[in-house]
Amino acid sequence: MSAARARALLVDIDGVVLKDEQVLPGARELVAWLFESGQRFLFLTNYPSQTPGALAGRFASAGLEVPARHFFTSAMATAEFLDKQAGTRRRAFVVGEGALVHALYQIGFTVSETDVDFVVLGETRHYNFEMIQRAAALVSRGARFIATNPDVAGPAGRPSCGAFAAPIERITGKSPFYVGKPSAFMMRAGLRHMGAHSAEACMVGDNMETDIIAGVQTGMTTVLVLTGVSGEGDLERFAYRPDHVVRDAFALRERLETGV
Repeated sequence: MSAARARALLVDIDGVVLKDEQVLPGARELVAWLFESGQRFLFLTNYPSQTPGALAGRFASAGLEVPARHFFTSAMATAEFLDKQAGTRRRAFVVGEGALVHALYQIGFTVSETDVDFVVLGETRHYNFEMIQRAAALVSRGARFIATNPDVAGPAGRPSCGAFAAPIERITGKSPFYVGKPSAFMMRAGLRHMGAHSAEACMVGDNMETDIIAGVQTGMTTVLVLTGVSGEGDLERFAYRPDHVVRDAFALRERLETGV
């Protein structure tokens, strides 16, 4: 992809721009360049519990000014998936927080604990025995099982959606459809959100098992940034490779400036 060719960038947040709430090296300069260069870009996250506005607030707290329109979450992708899948039957039992529920309300879903068509699993700090029991019963009776993302743990070992799905899956024998990375659906949903095509797009991330494989499977150029989950030594474990490997967001900006 030449430097002069139009590009669209999907950039993972944690491990590329932020670590917990701290700005990673070069992230301020990267954000400034994204706006100065006129690139189309989205900051992408598998975490479904924050709205784009809340993510913009998280960035602002770290000193990064990015409007809400530049964020795309697995909750938004899940709503798009269900909007295409649900037809007129739009009742769901939701295990998740406000951002996921709001995204479902926007596409005409009713949240219920009985007689539902879908069990939609996100992330919540209030996950409990009753939720597991009810979700498993509904899935066993035929509700389709959808989960926002397959991550089992977040920062500081915080349990994530994949961990919450495990007991429901074991009880019912039914696996959820995961919408978030590494699913190609989320990648394509993000590209549609920008009005872009995979052939002109680049996926930037820190995790070989989510970000990079998602980009590879979607046909995008991929860049692995070595400030997060995957290190250079991890590359030997995978049959696929990123197109580029950079040490941090400083080097990422340099790579993007010259064209990827």
